[in-house]
Amino acid sequence: MGSEESSRVVIPRNFRLLEELERGEKGIGDGTVSYGMDDADDVYMQSWTGTIIGPPNTVHEGRIYQLKLFCGKDYPDKPPSVKFQTRINMSSVNLETGAVEPHFFPMLADWQRQYTMEDILMQLKKDMMSPQNRKLPQPPEGNEDGRVDQKGIVLRCCIL
Repeated sequence: MGSEESSRVVIPRNFRLLEELERGEKGIGDGTVSYGMDDADDVYMQSWTGTIIGPPNTVHEGRIYQLKLFCGKDYPDKPPSVKFQTRINMSSVNLETGAVEPHFFPMLADWQRQYTMEDILMQLKKDMMSPQNRKLPQPPEGNEDGRVDQKGIVLRCCIL
């Protein structure tokens, strides 16, 4: 009657996302990582924006990286898709699309239900400091032209 398996409480998706939203709005640690919802009217809480301020003593220092996180209907049982909106050269990121590639980013490849969007952002920041990423040449700042959003729409900014 009291087995461990039956006593494990599974928090419903929306409650979990509300917890993450509350935590994201309060700010995380030293303030170099933050996240929140894209659209307050998104009742499914699917589309999120994250920000990472590049860590010191790396080529990322002083840069502000914007990311999109998309939590599908199976989140948190399945990981969100994660995509840099800001151009970045990093071993786990597709240079053309900005997508974080799960097979190069173990946290997504070996996803566990208790992981959060905060964990993902903190791990990406940590990876920026890793030997293989800390000195990689970076695209020029302000070079976000041509990124494709989650719905496949090309985002461009131009002055006419």
